[in-house]
Amino acid sequence: MLILLSYVKENQAAFGAKVSQVASSLGIDPNELMIVMYKESKLNHRVVNSQSGATGLIQFMPSTARSLGTTTAALAAMSNLQQLDYVERYLRTYKGRMKRLIDVYLAVFYPAAMGKASNYVIAKSGSTVYNQNAGLDINRNGAITISDIESWLLSQLPKEAQNYESKKKAIG
Repeated sequence: MLILLSYVKENQAAFGAKVSQVASSLGIDPNELMIVMYKESKLNHRVVNSQSGATGLIQFMPSTARSLGTTTAALAAMSNLQQLDYVERYLRTYKGRMKRLIDVYLAVFYPAAMGKASNYVIAKSGSTVYNQNAGLDINRNGAITISDIESWLLSQLPKEAQNYESKKKAIG
């Protein structure tokens, strides 16, 4: 069963089916894709970050949208189903490298950190990346690490997502 689907406001059943199809095509867990989209946009495909201009389900940056042959304005005007096509196109680059939830998230947030150790520093205080994402510095030490992101990723999730991740950890 797909978690977090109740947060999708339009085309709920079709969205769930398409997320499952996209995840299958990418070889990833559809629930992990749902968690990443929830953390990035609360599953609101129209949301825009006023600071960075990032838009949509996985918060496409304007430069990323251009690299996919579109714009953030066009993405914001799409249905959630249409936008999932761009989520798939973007993530296809990382197919085979997304083995765990943190890998799926890093593919979206900071692909250069994929496969690095948990103490790998993504951004330091004062940098643009840090300033736009200071809330990810869980231990407030002036650096955002993969470990910080893992802690943040699992924090403040709805109960169904927390339960899903707890069960996965218990199994494997």
